[in-house]
Amino acid sequence: MANKEASVAELKELFSSSTAVLLTEYRGLTVAQLKQLRTNLRADASYAVVKNTLTKIAAREAGIDSLDDMLAGPSALAFVHGDPVTVAKALRDFAKANPNLVVKGGYFDGNALSAADVMKLAELESREVVLAKLAGAVKASLFGAAYMFNAPLAQAARAVDALRQKQESGNA
Repeated sequence: MANKEASVAELKELFSSSTAVLLTEYRGLTVAQLKQLRTNLRADASYAVVKNTLTKIAAREAGIDSLDDMLAGPSALAFVHGDPVTVAKALRDFAKANPNLVVKGGYFDGNALSAADVMKLAELESREVVLAKLAGAVKASLFGAAYMFNAPLAQAARAVDALRQKQESGNA
C-alpha cells in the first residue's frame, strides 16, 4: 500500500513539474526499442511505463482529468521538461520506424491533446528554429534601420563635399 502511495506521489510530482505530458501505447515494443526511445527523449523528457489506475489517481490529484479515457492498455508517458515540440517530433519519428508505438494523446498548457493534436504539435518548428528566425528578422531590421539613419548623413556629407569642391574650383 505504501509503495502505491509513493508511486502516486511520484507521478503527481511528474505531472506538476512537466510542461506537457504525452501518452503512448507501447504494446509490442521490445525492451531494446523502449531503451532506444528513452535515449531519444532523454534531453527533453522522461519516458515511463505506468500503471493506468495509479496514473489516473496521480493525474486527478495534479488537477488533470482529461487523460482518464486514454489510459487503457499498456501505457507509457513522456513527461516533458524541455520543448514539447521536440518531444512530439521524436515520438512521431520513432512511431514511423516502430509502428507498435502508438501516440494516444496528451496534456499541454491546460488542455487535453488528441493523437492528431500531438501530430500537429510535431509539425511545428522547434523553439530554437523559431528563435533563430526571430533573431534573423531583428538583425535584418537593425541593418535596415542603420542604413536608413546613415543614408541622410552620407548624402549630406556628399553635398557638403560637392559644395566644397565647387567653391575650391571657383576660387582657383
